Amino acid sequence: MQPLWYARYMKSTTVLQRVLEPILRSLPAEAARRIARAEADGKLQRRVEEFACKANEGTLTPEERSEYEAYVDAGDIVATLQAVARKTLQTVAG
Repeated sequence: MQPLWYARYMKSTTVLQRVLEPILRSLPAEAARRIARAEADGKLQRRVEEFACKANEGTLTPEERSEYEAYVDAGDIVATLQAVARKTLQTVAG
């Protein structure tokens, strides 16, 4: 049996995908490619990695935890956007 947080995450991801799919299907293929390839800049990646290490060590301050959670949430949204963009590109190519 999967943990409750996983079920909630999967449900919210599915809802987000359903909302984003019609929007991304209306984008030109090049825009979908750019979304699919998008990456955070090095400074942002280092900041998130720093927070991840501190979270694993249990040393995040409440402010850092809040910022870290915002990055994680944003990362989930971007990952969902990228998954939908890739699916859209496969549909166009296929």
